[in-house]
Amino acid sequence: MKGKGLADRNRVTARAVLIGALLIPLNAYWIMWVEGVWNSGHSTCLSLMWHVVLNLLMLVGINALLKRFLPRAAFSQAELITVYAMLTLAGGVASRDSYQILVPVMGWAFWFATPENEWEQLFHRYLPKWLTVQDKEVLGPFYLGESTLYTREHIEAFLTPVIWWTVFFAVLGFMMICINTLLRKQWTHNEKLSYPIIQIPLAITREGGRAEFFKNRLLWTGFAIGAGVDLLNGFHFLFPVVPGIPVGYRDHNLGRYFTSHPWNAIGYLPLPLYPFAIGLGFFLPLDLAFSTWFFYLFRKFQLVLGAAMGLRALPGFPYLNQQSTGAWIGMFFVAMWLARRHLAGVARRIFLGSPDVDDSGEPMSYRAAAAGLVLGAAFLTFFCLRAGMSLWIIFPYFLIFFMLSIAITRMRAELGPPTHEIVNMNAANMLVDVLGTRRIGPNNLSIFPLFWFFCGRGYRGHLMPHQLESFKMAEVAGMNPKGLPWAMVLAIVLGSLSAFWALLHISFKVGLDLIPIGHDSGVFRRLEGWLTYPRGTNVPAVSFMGAGMAFTFFLMFMRTRFLWWPFHPAGYALSMNFGVDYIWSCLMISSILKWVVLKYGGIKAYRRAIPFFIGVVLGEYCIGGGWSLLSVILKRPTYDFYFA
Repeated sequence: MKGKGLADRNRVTARAVLIGALLIPLNAYWIMWVEGVWNSGHSTCLSLMWHVVLNLLMLVGINALLKRFLPRAAFSQAELITVYAMLTLAGGVASRDSYQILVPVMGWAFWFATPENEWEQLFHRYLPKWLTVQDKEVLGPFYLGESTLYTREHIEAFLTPVIWWTVFFAVLGFMMICINTLLRKQWTHNEKLSYPIIQIPLAITREGGRAEFFKNRLLWTGFAIGAGVDLLNGFHFLFPVVPGIPVGYRDHNLGRYFTSHPWNAIGYLPLPLYPFAIGLGFFLPLDLAFSTWFFYLFRKFQLVLGAAMGLRALPGFPYLNQQSTGAWIGMFFVAMWLARRHLAGVARRIFLGSPDVDDSGEPMSYRAAAAGLVLGAAFLTFFCLRAGMSLWIIFPYFLIFFMLSIAITRMRAELGPPTHEIVNMNAANMLVDVLGTRRIGPNNLSIFPLFWFFCGRGYRGHLMPHQLESFKMAEVAGMNPKGLPWAMVLAIVLGSLSAFWALLHISFKVGLDLIPIGHDSGVFRRLEGWLTYPRGTNVPAVSFMGAGMAFTFFLMFMRTRFLWWPFHPAGYALSMNFGVDYIWSCLMISSILKWVVLKYGGIKAYRRAIPFFIGVVLGEYCIGGGWSLLSVILKRPTYDFYFA
């Protein structure tokens, strides 16, 4: 009986799912206020979301009481991991790069249409009514506020789009789970990727929250440093007479010291010093952390070189987005090449039932995962055809999306950067560069802005890496993963409904047009340009895309042939785009600290230092998160410990 009870607690339980389900709407409301209204906090822009960590710490605190007074009712690590998985996925749904884009976009093309921009003539007829809100009588209070969501007219106007988008995103998320199931063993067992992001949640949840972990002096020393910075800066924000410690992305600009040609081409060169990012960077593999900040400086060097050679006059040079896109597509092909033997075994298991390939420890069988992909692809095809897209464009669009998703997910498992904002690297831009707008056609181009929320803005809250990391946590904890996929799908559905509710509730109250809700209007201005000025293939852009892919292959070849080669293609792919600007100097500091610790203290000193850096992260997350909660209570901005 004791063994059976242990097995029951080592899986997904109804209690854990219920706790996750109850926390999702509360967290969605929190996220939408601090990120959507105050444009601050930005937990969902981080690989390790601080609001999820705070929820975990709250549950661990409750668990400490349960262990003492009701030990049979205490949470197991498996239950805490289940809640973690659900909250990260729901956070990804509500994130800055996801539903905070989708909700504004649903009505934007109709509310902001004018005779001057001619949007009505250009593309209104291509936007499906069942995915958008077109009634200006509803859009008025939605964008201007001082109203309420809770009227029959307002609810009916949004109900159909909310249901369709929720089903769409749930299917998309389930397909990601299926892909992770097929590739998980390759990345976890065969390549033994390090999964840096999960080190802190694993440490927090071990044995349901070990008292010994929280008694470590180095942990509390680091906590005091991270908390102290945020406490001081929080009071400085409210009372400027109190001195502050400038650590943010916007606090330092080294670019202002480069004033002469061609060095002034460097442009904005921030020096972020976020303590939590330095702490998270300590867990990254040393060569990967080095590659990330090295290639960031290499990106700036390209700008200087282009100015020196007079190439900046060429529109788009040095085509950093295209280099980044090519690099990520190259990373996908590298990942598939490394996984070729594993995928061959998976195929034998699916089609031949080969007994030599064991999938009993996977979240679902390989056959079930393959069937899920086929059924999901069928639904996506139906959805897009009904939306008005052409059949021939659907396959390449979603193929590119899943290629990018796989590359990003593997990068997170191997590198684990604190954030990864990959701006405008998406299927739409890639297809426009390669095919041109004339070939794609206005019906397809007009749907692309509606898809920007999952394939367009930045991928910082991407669901697929969070799914894989949760599967890895389950394995490390000795947890039965069979119930996790269904808990994840439930989290996506509840996360979608909660995110819609929270942002709609706030928008009708405050006015969506009056708050910096984020990155919405540009998609239709871009569409206006595509339709007004049709063009063909962008040959320079495609060339730089190919160059980025070729350079990625070169870096991988050198890495596999020479052990001393310090440059990793993941660093190049990540750093050619904007997101590394937020953390590059933090990774430089953490990699230097890690190198010093390993060189002069060895692996023993490194392991002893781990609690200190965990403490730094937790200190900032707790106090910074506390300021964020205070902003919801006060209904005014407070100190933002991570601007993104």
